[in-house]
Amino acid sequence: QVQLVESGGGLVQPGGSLRLSCAASGIIFGFYAMGWYRQAPGKQRELVAAIPSGGSTNYADSVKGRFTISRDNAKNTVYLQMNSLKPEDTAVYYCHADRTYPIKVDYWGQGTQVTVSS
Repeated sequence: QVQLVESGGGLVQPGGSLRLSCAASGIIFGFYAMGWYRQAPGKQRELVAAIPSGGSTNYADSVKGRFTISRDNAKNTVYLQMNSLKPEDTAVYYCHADRTYPIKVDYWGQGTQVTVSS
């Protein structure tokens, strides 16, 4: 059974920081590209950051220079360090695991709420 379990969300003031974690089980973690998506109320889910099993990271323009995605394959965990948070970063953040070979398969976590407010 595949599980992606996010943690680290919460309420933070503008300008603050949070670190999200996503612990994966039931998959060979190193074979998967990992990503963080977010969905704000009334908006579509959007990619925030992605990190392949090997290669360079990818960020949404709105978070470049503020967010950093990383992964620890030994711990089957992907992280999202979020600095200089803004109210517009408020959303439910979802962890995503994806592979395309030999067949395309992907998995989602249950989401963790991030609220940026004074």
